[in-house]
Amino acid sequence: MKIQEIREIIKLVDGSSINEFTYEAEGTKIKLKKTGAASDTAAAPAAPAAPQAPAAPAAPAAPQAPVSEDNGAEQTAATESANANMHKILSPMVGTFYQSPSPEEAAYVQVGSKVSAEQVVCIVEAMKLFNEIEAEVDGEIAEILVKDGQLVEYGQPLFLVKTN
Repeated sequence: MKIQEIREIIKLVDGSSINEFTYEAEGTKIKLKKTGAASDTAAAPAAPAAPQAPAAPAAPAAPQAPVSEDNGAEQTAATESANANMHKILSPMVGTFYQSPSPEEAAYVQVGSKVSAEQVVCIVEAMKLFNEIEAEVDGEIAEILVKDGQLVEYGQPLFLVKTN
């Protein structure tokens, strides 16, 4: 299966009401499972099916501590106002995050850098292909959420951009 086919499947599942998708072919198994707003992806060799034991009864949910309504409302309002002008630049694929075009060169952007919508802010390497990631919006880099050389997942936030 080609990487482009996998990307298409991810987009289709992400845009649908399907919560879980499994595909097996030629010794490869791909399983996509939505958890909240993000998707978890896994690819592994298919294993022969083994008989499964009966499922154990589910444990009762642990009681949650009550939250003060006033405190919760204040935190929600503060978070909403802080995030109102923030845009997340997400990784469009699984790969390795690089801040610069090569180890000898300076990073594309740093915290405080002004960016335009089509400006390259980083590279994500997947299968020896270096994919330039653009800012998508005009603004200022507020936070870099990953480290240089770190593995990133599909949909993982890479940067927070303060928009006007």
